Amino acid sequence: MRMSTLFAPTLKEAPGEAKAPSHQLLLRAAFVRQVVAGVYTFLPLGLRTLRKIEDIVREEMDAAGAQEIRMPAIVPSEPWKVTGRWQAYGDDMFKLRDRHDREMGLGPTHEEVVTPMFAAETESYRDLPRNLYQIQWKYRDEPRPRSGLIRAREFLMKDAYSFDRDEHALKASYDAMVHAYERIMTRCGLDYRKVEADPGLIGGDASHEFMAPASVGEDLFVHCDSCDFAANVEAAPIGEPDLPAPEDAAALEVVHTPDRPTIRDVAQFLGVGEERLLKTMVYEVDGEPILVLVPGDRDVSESKLSKALAPSDVRPLDDAGFARAGLAKGYVGPQGNDALHVVADHRVRGRANWVAGANRADHHATGVNEGRDFTVDRYADVAVVEDGDRCPRCSGRLVVGRGIEVGHCFQLGTRYSAPLKTTFVDEDGTERPFVMGCYGIGLSRIVASVAEQHNDERGLLWPRAVAPYDAVVVCANMDQPEVVAAAERVYDAATAAGIETLLDDRRVSAGVKFADADLIGMPVQVVVGKRGVARGVVEVRARRGGDTLEPALDDAATAVADVVRAAP
Repeated sequence: MRMSTLFAPTLKEAPGEAKAPSHQLLLRAAFVRQVVAGVYTFLPLGLRTLRKIEDIVREEMDAAGAQEIRMPAIVPSEPWKVTGRWQAYGDDMFKLRDRHDREMGLGPTHEEVVTPMFAAETESYRDLPRNLYQIQWKYRDEPRPRSGLIRAREFLMKDAYSFDRDEHALKASYDAMVHAYERIMTRCGLDYRKVEADPGLIGGDASHEFMAPASVGEDLFVHCDSCDFAANVEAAPIGEPDLPAPEDAAALEVVHTPDRPTIRDVAQFLGVGEERLLKTMVYEVDGEPILVLVPGDRDVSESKLSKALAPSDVRPLDDAGFARAGLAKGYVGPQGNDALHVVADHRVRGRANWVAGANRADHHATGVNEGRDFTVDRYADVAVVEDGDRCPRCSGRLVVGRGIEVGHCFQLGTRYSAPLKTTFVDEDGTERPFVMGCYGIGLSRIVASVAEQHNDERGLLWPRAVAPYDAVVVCANMDQPEVVAAAERVYDAATAAGIETLLDDRRVSAGVKFADADLIGMPVQVVVGKRGVARGVVEVRARRGGDTLEPALDDAATAVADVVRAAP
């Protein structure tokens, strides 16, 4: 491909709204252009990289035994209502009505489509296991799309769905997909961590996320500094805390704390650490309010709480609920609320003389003690993990990192097959629901994640496997016929040798060409200039460091091929 004809309008500066490095660089290097917030056009360079990622994903999915299909982007509402996700997704799902006034949606994922389709064509356990996947554009009406391709409203995803006869078989299918994901991440050049995760709206019992560590990542995860444990902060269990030193119980006193609605305000007013405050959160569980207690320097993990109280429906109590229960919002404490069920995090156990809300506005209580002033009905791990917490598997400490979720695997079980009444006939003649798994990878998000991890002050540093081209030949002197002829020879020889090569034959300054070569970030750069041609040599260098070679013109293609093969 010649840059004189390539549609690649590079930019000297990124638009002001682009904050993430990957967003800035993908715009400047002419890989994408924004249409509206969260919706992007892939330009030729970006599409080449996206298709290379598609190829890697297809190769690994096929090698793992999955079979590719293509499902519609427009999905009917009925099965989504049966599973409850039409309601749960709410405004995050693009919804529409057709000319016959039927409710439809743009699919954010496809469990409700693939499950009845597969069941209609499958009768016996002899037809299992099966794994079907697609690569298709997905749609979610993100309230705040940001960071370019990292948080978009239209994105390319590979979603796979496995169907098995029992949990044991599901585990085998799940492990095969997890190993395939590990190979995909490695081949794409991503630094990644596989972490235990919360299934969220997808559902199921067990799941793992694949996180690409990045400072702009929207997800927090932890990993142990001594073992291989890693988990999303919303799912990470915390090792048992050290027991505090014994402390005599103080008398309970009510203190006026005017206009101090926050934990920090109250702690500063009373001159105590935030960890001495007993944060009392109120949730509605199956229609009834309960109290959830964590130390004041912690937050409640709603995913952990929901898991601890499953299968009950758990949600924060709204203002109307506070009014019905007669609770002073912002000033609730467990003392005097004996009629309410109390769940406490393990970090509350054994600690004395808490500061808690006094159950009336602008007042707190000091000297609040378990046993005398309140009772805990159940202890559970319901606090969000923090840096330095004890690892749940060893004596090590947890380290909090930030990352981009690029893949997610779920063991769904019968989460969809049971409500959709999709069954097969097992060996003993009984009908059983399919035991399912689902597996998603954000391909367009991988583009951004690789760009986020692989760049320097001059531009992008694409790993060879996903670079739009292997090499760029820069003709430094377009006004010199002998230089142009030499650049053409190198370009033709490299292309004939199977190297995907871009020839910069634009009539612009050599400085502009060198800047664009660095910005776009092909693994290898070849400079053909008048001084080198006069000596019968060209310059060959790897974009990512490395020495500059000066092979003879006739040997240039071989030298380029060697540097390309050595490129990461």
